[in-house]
Amino acid sequence: MRARIPGSKSITNRALLLAAAAVGTSRLRLPLVSADTIAFRTALTSLGVRIRTWEDDEVWEVTGAGRGPAGKACVRCEDAGTAARFLPPFAAVGHGRFVFDGSAQLKARPLGPLADTLSALGATVTTGTAGGGLPMTVESAGLDGGAVTVESSLSSQFLSGLLMAAPLMRRPLALTVDSLVSRPYIAMTLALMRRFGADVTERSADVIEVRPGGYVALDLTVEPDASTASYVFAAAAVTGATVTVPGLGHGSLQGDLRFVDVLRQLGARVDVTDSATRVTGEGPLRGGFRVDMGEISDTFMTLAAIAPLADAPITIRGIAHARLKESDRIAAVAQNLRALGVDTDEGHDWITVHPGAPTGARIACRRDHRIGMAFSVLGLRVPGVTLDDPSCVGKTFPGFHEELRRLFPSTSRPASPQRQGSR
Repeated sequence: MRARIPGSKSITNRALLLAAAAVGTSRLRLPLVSADTIAFRTALTSLGVRIRTWEDDEVWEVTGAGRGPAGKACVRCEDAGTAARFLPPFAAVGHGRFVFDGSAQLKARPLGPLADTLSALGATVTTGTAGGGLPMTVESAGLDGGAVTVESSLSSQFLSGLLMAAPLMRRPLALTVDSLVSRPYIAMTLALMRRFGADVTERSADVIEVRPGGYVALDLTVEPDASTASYVFAAAAVTGATVTVPGLGHGSLQGDLRFVDVLRQLGARVDVTDSATRVTGEGPLRGGFRVDMGEISDTFMTLAAIAPLADAPITIRGIAHARLKESDRIAAVAQNLRALGVDTDEGHDWITVHPGAPTGARIACRRDHRIGMAFSVLGLRVPGVTLDDPSCVGKTFPGFHEELRRLFPSTSRPASPQRQGSR
C-alpha cells in the first residue's frame, strides 16, 4: 500500500521564512496545508510578506524583499511553536515594533532563551511572563551580529530561528550552542539555508558561523513529513501489513526518518531506497530494549503507544524536552497508557512501557495532535480506543483519520463514537 503523507511541517515553515527573507519570488511545491502552516503563512503576511497560492494550495508563491520587516505589526501565532520561535528573530533584523501573541496553549511554552539572545544582540524584547513567554514585543533597528551563546536544552527551534535570521545581520554571527536537543532539526535548518544561498560554516560541533549576504529565491518541492509517516509505518508493524511512503528515502532532510530503525528493533522489515521507504510487519513485536529518542522525540509517542504489544518492556530515554511541547508528552502518554490498563513507569526524561493486554478507553489528547495520532495506531489492534478530540490532528495532518481507514480498512475504527473528522 502506498500511503499519502502530506508535506513536512518543519520544511514547509522553514522554507516559508527563508523565501520571505530572500530576494525575489520562490515557489514551494506540495507544502503541508495544516493549521500550523497556515498560521505561519498568515503570520508572515501580517509582517508584510506577499504570499499567493496556486493549484488548490499545492503551490505557494512567496515574494521576499531580501530584508526583515518594517513598521509595526501585531502577529498571531495561534498554536504554532515554529512561528513563535522563528518569526521574532526575523522581525529583529528588520526595523520597527512587532508584537507576537498566540493561543493559551502556545503561551505556556517557553521563549526565555530566545528573548535573552535577541536582547544580547541589540533588540529590545519584552515577554508576557517573568520566565519568558507570549506575548512578546520586539523593537529593533536591525541586528549587528557578533558572538553569542544560545541555550538550546529546551528547544532547538530557538537556534534555528536565530540561524535563519543571521544572513540579514550587518556582520557575521557566531553562535555557540549550549546543551542542544534535536540536533537533526538544526541539520535540516542549515541544509535549507544553504539551498537558499546562505554562507554557513560549522566551526565545530558546538559553534556555527553565518555571514551576511542574504538569500536568493528558488523553487523547492517539500518532501513528505517523516514524523507523520511514523504513524503509518508503526501501523504496518502492528498489523502485519506493508506500507510504502514515496518521496521519503535516502537523502531526506528529516532526522525523524530514523524512526524506522526503531521499528527494525521491534522486528519489522524496513527497506529504504533513494525514492521511498517501505515497512512490513513480520509478526509479534520484540521488546526488551532501551532507546534514546532525544534526537527524534516527535516520534517517541508512536513507539510508546504500540509498546504494550511487545513481548518485553521498552524504555525510551532522552526526551525531557518533550514535556515542553504542545503538552507534557511524557505525562500524557503515561496517563493514557494507564487508562488502557498498561503498566507504565516514568521519570524526568524517560518512560518505560511494560507488555500488557490493553483494554478500550477514551484517550485524553490534550489538544496535542501527536497524542491523537499515536494512540489511533494502537486502536488498530485494541477495540474501544477512542479520542476525546479527534480534530486535534488538523494541526499537521487534517486527513489523518481518513487515510488510516483507507490503508487499514479491516482494522480501522472510528476515532470517537461521538465526534469524527478534523478541523
